[in-house]
Amino acid sequence: MKHSVDVHVGKRIRHRRWMIGVTQQQLADKVGIKFQQIQKYETGMNRVSASRLWDIAHALDVPVNFFFEGLHEQAMGEIEGDILADKEALQLVRAYYAIPETQRRQIFELARVLSNVA
Repeated sequence: MKHSVDVHVGKRIRHRRWMIGVTQQQLADKVGIKFQQIQKYETGMNRVSASRLWDIAHALDVPVNFFFEGLHEQAMGEIEGDILADKEALQLVRAYYAIPETQRRQIFELARVLSNVA
């Protein structure tokens, strides 16, 4: 049976990997394991040991505590939905931040106006 902490940590691994555009295979190569193990970590099927989490954090260029952010809120039932669980939404965020800041602000304002119309 999956433990909610393992599922949360796995989601955070997947989100960070997606945010920086790294595949499961690339992450597995950096950490020195098979990509299937990354899949199991990301779904919460397998627990990530402390030393392996340390290696993953280093490979993804984040502190270890990154993987536990939001865990308390989730345990308290305060998280209604995880927008970044949607791959398309994550791609949109990544593309948005690739746009120069002045243009990004204009796109943001346009999105706000369009969302008020809908």
